Amino acid sequence: MRTERTLTRLDRVFARLDREPERPAHIDVPKMSRHRIVLLASTLAFYVAIVWAVLITSWLVRLDWQVMFFRPYQQWAEIHAFVDYYVVLGQRGPTAVMVAAWLGWRSWRQHTLRPLLALGVSLLLLNITVGAAKLGMGRLGPHYATSIGSNEMWLGGDIFPSGHTANAVVTWGILAYLASTPRARRWLSALSAVTSLGVGLATVYLGTHWLSDVLLGWAAGLLIMLALPWFEPLIARAETWILDLRDRLRARQAVPAQLPPAPVEVPVLLKPHPAAAEDEAAACEAASAARSARTSIHLSPVPHTARAERAPVTPVGSRRPPHPDRLSRGAAPAARPLTGG
Repeated sequence: MRTERTLTRLDRVFARLDREPERPAHIDVPKMSRHRIVLLASTLAFYVAIVWAVLITSWLVRLDWQVMFFRPYQQWAEIHAFVDYYVVLGQRGPTAVMVAAWLGWRSWRQHTLRPLLALGVSLLLLNITVGAAKLGMGRLGPHYATSIGSNEMWLGGDIFPSGHTANAVVTWGILAYLASTPRARRWLSALSAVTSLGVGLATVYLGTHWLSDVLLGWAAGLLIMLALPWFEPLIARAETWILDLRDRLRARQAVPAQLPPAPVEVPVLLKPHPAAAEDEAAACEAASAARSARTSIHLSPVPHTARAERAPVTPVGSRRPPHPDRLSRGAAPAARPLTGG
């Protein structure tokens, strides 16, 4: 008997995705247009310029030290509590959870895994690029600076570029990247840019980053968002692979239907070989002869007489008296005398 499997929450999610496997027509996938390529090249040049200005200990490094000595957290102490909460918008854990929840709902409504996969690809690129730059340049932060006026490079630090700023650009910028309409994309792009810059300035206010760290982190996050259309084919292939894997696992876990009974094999009578047929006939004749020999043993050797030729015998203990004139069966009766004449 076929049994029905209880659907789990994950099965219901994939069932929702199966209702419309194709991407909705009104969702515009960004492409690497000429305008985007120009912005990407400009941002990359800005990134290289910031790194070069810090390496040569230019006016940007002197500005970093002036802001650090200004100590904004002491000049505007009344906003310290607000800034402590606002800077959380750049922390990867809380922001990734909030944005993933929103994009998960978008995936449910649009019947596609693209929003969640785009977020995963952008965060992976962020970890690789920003993490490599942090470890490669090894700059120390304001609280751990060793000599006044130096760029503090290659001293084992990990603050250049600013991870909070780059994470804010990517996490909130992915909402603008996945917007359904051009108008929503423009508004969300401006909002994510202001939010990320605010997060970067909050780190400068708290004294955890140099101003140049914030500028480089903003450029690093923007590079990822501008280069993300190059990864759209990879996102599409990943979505197809995940859905195919889901179908294979579901087919493996499905209860097989009851199979029909196997047909009964009818034995095929083969024609016996002539030699085997002769042996079988000889065996039958020998069995008949033995059966005849067993039967003749029980027959009497004397000839059997008919019942009519036997003499009548009065049974022992009979109540009927003997009758001397009674003729035996088969004897001819005597001639009766004629009377009267």
